[in-house]
Amino acid sequence: MAEERSEVFLAGLRQLDLMKLDMVGEDEQFTLYRAFMTYRRELLDWNTRMNLTAIKDPEEVLSKHFLDSLSLLHVIDGPELRLLDIGSGAGFPGMPLAIARPDWHITLLEATGKRVTFLQHMIDILQLEHVQAVQGRAEDLGRQAAYRGAYDVVTARAVSSFAVLLEYSAPLCRVGGVMVYPKKGDLTEEIAQGKRAASQVGARLMGEEPVQIAGIDDGRRLFVWEQQKKCPEKFPRSGSLISKKPLG
Repeated sequence: MAEERSEVFLAGLRQLDLMKLDMVGEDEQFTLYRAFMTYRRELLDWNTRMNLTAIKDPEEVLSKHFLDSLSLLHVIDGPELRLLDIGSGAGFPGMPLAIARPDWHITLLEATGKRVTFLQHMIDILQLEHVQAVQGRAEDLGRQAAYRGAYDVVTARAVSSFAVLLEYSAPLCRVGGVMVYPKKGDLTEEIAQGKRAASQVGARLMGEEPVQIAGIDDGRRLFVWEQQKKCPEKFPRSGSLISKKPLG
């Protein structure tokens, strides 16, 4: 039996030009929609056994996790992009983007082994051959030749300040690539510090875009930072130093 459809979620997919019709049996279903329903089902099931998300309402999962993640499509586009999601957790925003853009090559970076196990489970059941889940930390990957400067887009849906996020991200972003962070609230001081930090890691703030999509109305904005030149080799510093003494 098909799951009850979420009109708000469908409206969000339409806004992003992601809805594609696919006939299955006697029901009209949407290939993309079905993939997200599978993701939601598995997320909520696994969440009963391990801490993946504080959001347990099925409808809120669609808006506050899935559509929120997909909103990044307003500011990033292009074929076969290489995207890194730092601190992916249960897969946000990287996994929804991977479902929506099977032509992108996406790395989900997560430090906690149990969460990486969940991410790999989702990769397997959704057959996302263009996605890899990596257990590790950004400050370590940023010093490995295989990852340093390797990504067109680096993102993180985290509570860290711009200054902290930029030091984690810039070493991993290629010159000409972008770093995208969703944020909300009064960010005047944080933006100022972020700009000072950006100048140290070879980046600059390109601009911000308000998130205007069905189901999300909390003043969220997408901040886009461009990597203008190679990040100096001295970055990233250790994780403890980044936290204790942020740049800027």
